[in-house]
Amino acid sequence: MECEFPTVNIDPQEMKEIFQNTKTIAIIGCSPDPSKASNMVASYLKNVGFKIVPVYPKEDTILGEKVYRSLSEIPFKVDMVDIFRKPAEIANVVDECIKRGNVQYVWTQLGLVNNEAAQKAQDAGIKVVQSRCTKIEHQKL
Repeated sequence: MECEFPTVNIDPQEMKEIFQNTKTIAIIGCSPDPSKASNMVASYLKNVGFKIVPVYPKEDTILGEKVYRSLSEIPFKVDMVDIFRKPAEIANVVDECIKRGNVQYVWTQLGLVNNEAAQKAQDAGIKVVQSRCTKIEHQKL
């Protein structure tokens, strides 16, 4: 199945800048299960020095970090929102990002694309990366 991407391919320099400008990453759909991709990616990001903020409907802590039920509950600045949710849920997350007003990047994981939501985020001044893995892209650098 072919996917359309409204974002142009991001060159390595731009990718590097995204990671350099990011300190805190909210992981939407961060599973407590170590065998799940969201947990593995969050663990990697934490181990390389990013502050990770798990957002998950259950659990009190994941990877030793306080879990929030939603992005809007996080009481401090979040630079990047890394999404591990179905494409239909991405629009709600983007709305929360726009409402927060201080999210610089919305990133959707491999296979996750919502072009309408991506365009809405871009129109609000948020840089969007779709269907890429933060762990893989960071490792490339």
